Amino acid sequence: MGGQYRITGDKYPRMRRPRRRGKLVLMMVASVAVLGVGGWGTLQLIDVFTGGGKQAAAAGPKAACATKAGPSASTKAGAAVPKPAQITVNVYNATPRSGLAKSTADELKKRGFKIGDVGNASAQWDKKVKGTGVLLGPASALDTSLPVLATQLTGAERRTEATRKGTAVDLVIGTAFKNLTAKAAADEALAALAGPEPTASASPKACS
Repeated sequence: MGGQYRITGDKYPRMRRPRRRGKLVLMMVASVAVLGVGGWGTLQLIDVFTGGGKQAAAAGPKAACATKAGPSASTKAGAAVPKPAQITVNVYNATPRSGLAKSTADELKKRGFKIGDVGNASAQWDKKVKGTGVLLGPASALDTSLPVLATQLTGAERRTEATRKGTAVDLVIGTAFKNLTAKAAADEALAALAGPEPTASASPKACS
């Protein structure tokens, strides 16, 4: 090349394009930010037009109302408890006092129980029951007939016999026996045993 420019020395400058990595990184970050904002805005528009927000808010109270509903009748302890008229009671006197079995059986009959055998207790129980009495029945009576009969004689011991057949239960009168539980108190205990009717704890207005 002629003219005023001359190349001196034994090294020549290398001709390179300026690096653009910084610009590429900035462009990628900006693109990601734009896509994120756009996606969020799209979701918001979908919620607005479909009413998604309102549905989610409405689901909460309705779910709460469902969980506040009272238990069904099958979960109540009184659901499987028989009525006195469905229970046959054998009354046995294990005390030295005569006539006690008959008078007790007559009172139980007035209170709605069916009466089976009435008389003196067997040698197994005679003069061996120290408390008010023993209520005896088959294994199936443990949570059915025996609790009902127990409402009529406070403090009576409950026992079951695995080999016993039938559904009848025994009331063996003990030496501490004076009278059956007062009818008013027995009726109250029987009502509590049966349990109240199941009701929903949440009012209809709260669930509307």
